[in-house]
Amino acid sequence: MNVVISLDLGTTGNRTIAWGENGEIVAQSYSKFTQFYPNPSWVEHDAEEIWQTCIKTLKDVLAKLSKYTICSIGITNQRETVVMWDKHTGKPLYNAIVWQCRRTQDLCNQYKTEEKTIKSKTGLSLDPYFSATKIKWLLDKLNPNLDTTKVGTIDSWILYKLTNGLVHKTDATNASRTLLMNLNTLNYDTDLCSLFNIPTHILPEIHPSIYDFGETDSKIVGSKIPITAIIGDQQASFFAQAGAKSGTLKNTYGTGSFLMAGIGESAKLDPNLITTVALSTKTKTYYAYEGSIFIAGAAINWLRDNLGLISQASQTNTINEQCSSTEGVYFVPALAGLGSPYWAPDAKGIITGLTQKSTHHHIIRATIESLAYQSYDVISLFEKSFKSSLKDLWVDGGVSNNPFLLQFQADILQKNVIKTNQA
Repeated sequence: MNVVISLDLGTTGNRTIAWGENGEIVAQSYSKFTQFYPNPSWVEHDAEEIWQTCIKTLKDVLAKLSKYTICSIGITNQRETVVMWDKHTGKPLYNAIVWQCRRTQDLCNQYKTEEKTIKSKTGLSLDPYFSATKIKWLLDKLNPNLDTTKVGTIDSWILYKLTNGLVHKTDATNASRTLLMNLNTLNYDTDLCSLFNIPTHILPEIHPSIYDFGETDSKIVGSKIPITAIIGDQQASFFAQAGAKSGTLKNTYGTGSFLMAGIGESAKLDPNLITTVALSTKTKTYYAYEGSIFIAGAAINWLRDNLGLISQASQTNTINEQCSSTEGVYFVPALAGLGSPYWAPDAKGIITGLTQKSTHHHIIRATIESLAYQSYDVISLFEKSFKSSLKDLWVDGGVSNNPFLLQFQADILQKNVIKTNQA
């Protein structure tokens, strides 16, 4: 009996899943880690805690697989988040700077004159969301010894730890989120690395998503297991559900909301959307348009943790079913700026339309509706770029377990919304 293992390295926690030959879940384990907000609009993780929760869940699952043959491990991960560490000690030099973090807005402003060049080479907008200015911020702040420093996204950090420091690599889907990789060559662009003053030797090597990335160190994991795939989390779910066919449409309602539409094997650019690598093999590269919405499930967490309007996320569905409308209340959940299609990093959240009749139920419903409205905006841009209507929307992510949201999304889009069983 064979299994493959996936390490799902998310924004709020890490999960390990063992999959059987028919795609069934054989065993799984999940562990949350801490979110740090040291300043307004700053978001950090403890990279060592990410590693410890990852290895814990992996060992939990391995302990349940004595009767199985473990074929390989694949890694999927939160993207753009940056870790810098010492290659000798394997210790982080600073907290991980999370994809949601907006601390590098001033740095981005310094490169405004290069925005068109950056877009033409990387397919990305110049925004603090992406990794390059995070790396530069760390280099400027820490002034580390570049001979002993390594840096990378979460996939490369965990790969480094699993192999006990032997492997420092990443894949093209993650590298395509850094502002440093040329979409056409799938290599670091020397001009962009020079622009941001980031030496390439501290960066992980770029390889296809399907690749021999080495094997786990038996002293770390307990056995040697081949690591044969790395792919960013949104690309992984997109490819698994919708494939690489041009015109396929996918949305993940997670901490943020990330919409992808396949565009095939050429890196087409759109002024209002970003272009990303959806999957790469040794012989082919598939691309997609993406609309990145920074706040989705995080808005529901905000209702719970900051405002105390709910005690658990599932309450929102019941409340929304009982509340027939928002009574004119709208919420713009720009709690970390606005991503696609506005790219307004300085934007702040707004609740409008409040009257004496408004209650917390109206604010809760407006929050859920805001997730659908944001997605509607991005899908409208997709269809403008394709010059045609896209048929079905495949969805997953924790917030996709909210039936009210999915029905409201289907109603305003007038499309079939199809939810995966594994969301």
